[in-house]
Amino acid sequence: MSRTAKATLLGSVLVAGGIIWGVHFMQQREADNMYQGVLRDDERRREKMRKREEEYLESQRKRAVYERVQYVPSHTE
Repeated sequence: MSRTAKATLLGSVLVAGGIIWGVHFMQQREADNMYQGVLRDDERRREKMRKREEEYLESQRKRAVYERVQYVPSHTE
C-alpha cells in the first residue's frame, strides 16, 4: 500500500469514528434531556395533586363552617 493510500484510509477511519462518536454523543444527550422532561412532568403532576388536595381540604373546612352557621340539607334526604 502506498503512503497516500494509507493516509487516506487512516483519514477515512478517523472521520467515520468521529461521526459515529458524535452521533452517539448527541443521542445520549437527547435521551438525558427527554428524561429530565419526564422528571419535570412528574414534579408538575405532584404539585398539581398537592394543590388539589389543599383546595379539597379548604372546601371541606368551609363546608363545615357553613354547616355550623346555617342548615345545609344533605343529598340523601
